[in-house]
Amino acid sequence: MLTTSAPTIQDHKQGRSRALSVAGGALAGAVAWMIEVPLLGVDLTIRFGSAHPQTIGIGEVIGVSLAFSLLGWLLLAVLDKRTPRASALWVSAALAALVASLALPLIAATTTAASVGLIVMHLAVAAVVIPAMARTSRTGSGPRP
Repeated sequence: MLTTSAPTIQDHKQGRSRALSVAGGALAGAVAWMIEVPLLGVDLTIRFGSAHPQTIGIGEVIGVSLAFSLLGWLLLAVLDKRTPRASALWVSAALAALVASLALPLIAATTTAASVGLIVMHLAVAAVVIPAMARTSRTGSGPRP
């Protein structure tokens, strides 16, 4: 016999909080771009090998922030269902992904200013997404407010 249960209020609240985390991360990246490029005049250009340089626009910043935040949400949802230590494991994975993502600005940025600007952007997105998303986990070290 199959039984189904309706989503609880907690599920809706958790989904809304995670969606806001994703949106907040994209907004943080966009704000960083708006400060760095138009206000400070940083040329966010990257180059892979001998390819033509590519300028990082606000669309790319928002798109990549959304994509990777959604992947983080997916990983947290899977971990929530499979382990009682989902929050700790997810934070560890998110921090590892952040460290790995910092390699791109260090390797591909065409100027020091672009490298610093891209690193600041990565850190801004992570500073919003990681703690906000971790707070939504059903598992962890204690009750959530």
